[in-house]
Amino acid sequence: MLSFRSALLLLAAAAAAFSLISGGDCRPSCSASPAQWCSSVEIAAKCGVLEQCFGANVTKSSAPPVNISLYYESLCPGCRQFLVLQLMPTFFMLNDIMNVELVPYGNAQETGPPGNYVYTCQHGPEECTGNMIETCMLNKMGDDAYLAINCMEMSVDVLKAAKPCSELFTEKSYWDDIQKCVSGAEGNKLMHLNAVKTGALKPPHEYVPWVTVNGEHSEDLQQKAMSSLFNLVCSLYKGDKPAACTVGQGGKKVSVC
Repeated sequence: MLSFRSALLLLAAAAAAFSLISGGDCRPSCSASPAQWCSSVEIAAKCGVLEQCFGANVTKSSAPPVNISLYYESLCPGCRQFLVLQLMPTFFMLNDIMNVELVPYGNAQETGPPGNYVYTCQHGPEECTGNMIETCMLNKMGDDAYLAINCMEMSVDVLKAAKPCSELFTEKSYWDDIQKCVSGAEGNKLMHLNAVKTGALKPPHEYVPWVTVNGEHSEDLQQKAMSSLFNLVCSLYKGDKPAACTVGQGGKKVSVC
């Protein structure tokens, strides 16, 4: 079974491949100078130095981490793009200077009595199922949930990928627990908490992906996160910065729902 570190490397490489498929630079050769090799997941993968860059970017935190919260929907194209191309690659490269919180709900609507809430989602019932699966993964799988959710969101069929993605990076199988959570009262309660958390945003969210940074949202922070979350986290961290922060990462255009 893959170690957590190996899983991060594997998913980082997959994210780089996803980026190329989604319209990135398709040249297979490494054209970057050595000073740029650790500046992004894509460049590190193309130059064959992913593992070395991860080692170079490990640093002892000397200041509070930057806290990034993503309010999103499992089938929103812009959310998937941001999660796979911005959030997770940044987290993989800078995980000792940042924390990530995922809140799957977005523009969903909640009706019904407590304990038996009914959810209507922007992209249909399948998105509600995807939101619930990812919510239960976050509750059951600990840090491995980030790997599983990233795996799901970069897949062609998000829902079909859920089970294999939940089993790919862990020795323990969580799928039975996840299914019970999804179909039972526990999942209903957890999704309600996501609804409450999303509804309490100030200012209220207007679209997804919606990003808060250290609990705050502004259009300036949102645009910086959407353009290059990597550069934003590096600029906000007050301690000794990891090596990758000295170069920076190019921006990517991400759509919204």
